[in-house]
Amino acid sequence: MKPIAIRQLANELAATVIGDDSLQITGANPIGEASASEITLLDNVERRSDLESTAASAVVVASELENCPLVQLIVPDVHAAFMEIVAKFRPSQVVAPAGISPHAVVDPSAQIAHDATIGPGCVIGANVTIGPRCNLVSGVTVMAGCTLGSEVNLMPGVLLYENTILEDRVWIHGGSILGAFGFGYRQSEGKHIRTGQLGYVHVEADVEIGAAVTIDRGTYGATRIGCGTKIDNQVQIAHNVQVGRHNLICSQVGIAGSSSTGDYVVLAGQVGLKDHIKLGDGVIVGAQGGVMADCEPGNVYLGSPATKQKEQMQIFAMWRRLPEMRRQIKTLEKQLSKMQEPNASQTKAA
Repeated sequence: MKPIAIRQLANELAATVIGDDSLQITGANPIGEASASEITLLDNVERRSDLESTAASAVVVASELENCPLVQLIVPDVHAAFMEIVAKFRPSQVVAPAGISPHAVVDPSAQIAHDATIGPGCVIGANVTIGPRCNLVSGVTVMAGCTLGSEVNLMPGVLLYENTILEDRVWIHGGSILGAFGFGYRQSEGKHIRTGQLGYVHVEADVEIGAAVTIDRGTYGATRIGCGTKIDNQVQIAHNVQVGRHNLICSQVGIAGSSSTGDYVVLAGQVGLKDHIKLGDGVIVGAQGGVMADCEPGNVYLGSPATKQKEQMQIFAMWRRLPEMRRQIKTLEKQLSKMQEPNASQTKAA
């Protein structure tokens, strides 16, 4: 791409320039990766010293930096502005012309909006509905009876089992599978027999799902993901789970069947939830937390089994003292042993 003058970026971002506004910029990168003639960003003035080692020629900041040798582009929102700049130099390559690839397989009963994109290798089953401006990149499988709202984006290798519902602006990354059978069995005559797997998955609007995520169908009804929720890579959500609105679910979280979360819940990496429990609104569970019981709204939980933060911090503090307590106990044992020696001698003499 051709270089862009700082003044042009400033005009498009309604930014203020400190320094040479004719400087030509050829790219945008983080501080440690930027090269000469590129622009970088500084989102925290406490890390200003990082600029001393950068090769960048310009920096995006929220307020003017004194004695800074780099050309400064001052904006109200550093990350929003930098995203626009990066997009200019590295525009998305995902967008494809609307229409159905001749290398896709589409059932005649499927209803596909005229401005949707169905990429090569996609398979669209019977009675599927795909809304306006959807983009199925390549190798996506949408089984019978699924419904996709508008502006849904499905990356390569996504698989939607039958009757899955995706509302508007859902984004699912490669290799994720929605609607597989839940892990439910009953014993009969010494064998494990699969229970009913007649439900489906319903993903509400503005949900983003990372790569290699698995969300199982409900037993009879929906496994539901609430609107605005963001799910990281490699997360497992079991049958009948009800995830609330605007949750943040980090990588390698596992949620067992029939559990539910309220709104604005945060589950850090590798958190595990027992089946049939409820997490209230605003609950935060720290990394590797093992949740075995209901969690009260607005509280932070840590550890396994997870307890409230205050209690868990007391436990952690006690753990750190264990080596010292062990030494104290050994010292007391020695002292007690010495105190008992005269008594033992007197008893023997008698």
